[in-house]
Amino acid sequence: MEQRYDAVTMVMRDGFSVTEIAVKFNVTRQTVYRWLAKYEEEGLEAHAEHSPRPAVSPNQMLDVVEARVLE
Repeated sequence: MEQRYDAVTMVMRDGFSVTEIAVKFNVTRQTVYRWLAKYEEEGLEAHAEHSPRPAVSPNQMLDVVEARVLE
């Protein structure tokens, strides 16, 4: 998260080019553009690590059904 924030601030505040930042942080220019877009949309919290685990599983049975099965 800190690396992403540093990269974004170096582009937006310090005037570094996206290419310079991509080389410095060893990422693609597309990644830097993605970080910038996320920062503009959601702010600093956008750069927090998120679990790739889905919030809801389509195969999860309803709580009511699960309770009846367990009975």
